[in-house]
Amino acid sequence: MITQELIRRIQFNDDEFAFNELYKHYAGKLYQFTYSFLDDREAGEEIVNDVFLKIWLGRQKLDSIRNLQVYLYVAVKNACLNHLRSISTKKIKEIKVTEAYYFQLSVDPAQLLISKELKTKVLNAVNELPPRCRLIFKMVKEDDLTCNEVATILGLSNKTVFAQLTIALKKLEQALRT
Repeated sequence: MITQELIRRIQFNDDEFAFNELYKHYAGKLYQFTYSFLDDREAGEEIVNDVFLKIWLGRQKLDSIRNLQVYLYVAVKNACLNHLRSISTKKIKEIKVTEAYYFQLSVDPAQLLISKELKTKVLNAVNELPPRCRLIFKMVKEDDLTCNEVATILGLSNKTVFAQLTIALKKLEQALRT
């Protein structure tokens, strides 16, 4: 896996080029993830950059991280929650933030082949999903995270994530049949 090679080069060679490649690989998705919590681009970028700074400063211990992608998402989620708590510790609860809206289709060649009508149906169906369902669907289908990784990131059981994903897929299937 290319990420493992980058980690090795960062940890043992202090390779800044490898670190920049790792940053480029994950930063975009992590920015979107912070936006789902904060709705504040500037704060989100600062959080992502701080997480990567910690990665660089602790690079000698990188091999202790089992799954870097999950580690990054959890670190960003925790930093977002800490940021929100610092703004208003009594008014904002983690469950409300976790269920915040988080979906945006990215443009790629495969999506360009989908008819405009079908794309509209899919977007409408996804927007009608409950917030937690939307979040889980987006993380699994767009960010390519496994159900286990999503469960770890959101602090849910694997069964809950799988059930929410099943609900999302059934609702999308129903919407596309009409």
